[in-house]
Amino acid sequence: MGFLDGWRFCSRCGVEGEHRGDHFGCNACGHVVWANPAPAVQALVEHEGRLLLGRRAFDPSAGLWDVPGGFLQEEEHPLEALVRELREETGLEIEPRKFVGVWMEPGYEGRTVLCLTWDARVTGGAEQAADDVAELGWFGPEELPPDHELAFAHFPELLRLWRRRYEQA
Repeated sequence: MGFLDGWRFCSRCGVEGEHRGDHFGCNACGHVVWANPAPAVQALVEHEGRLLLGRRAFDPSAGLWDVPGGFLQEEEHPLEALVRELREETGLEIEPRKFVGVWMEPGYEGRTVLCLTWDARVTGGAEQAADDVAELGWFGPEELPPDHELAFAHFPELLRLWRRRYEQA
């Protein structure tokens, strides 16, 4: 199900609108809403050969392990969002390092999420689960949670990539 599926009325003026392929438009006020993915950032934070994961406190995927990160605020640069989200969720100050890649996560509360992923290292702060994270855990390559304990569909691939890179180092 896409973000605009089920839309019938304009969110600006309330008049009935129409679906136009990849967007929803209102003939009364001209308002248009596009079905773009929601941008988010996440970090593979490694320290002494272990990877930081957080257990989600709330749905979606409450109780499952998550890669720390979150959604960008309007007009926020992705790297600023990454530093902010890690501070909010973990209490840690981080330095983003190498860009790892992009993953698409469909079905997040009716949206597709564009997940921008970086490697990061801890530079300070006091580790503490906060915001929407119930617990923090550090995992070695052979200690990572099984796939069914991971919060989102792209995490098994992402964690296998981290494990391979770590083992090849």
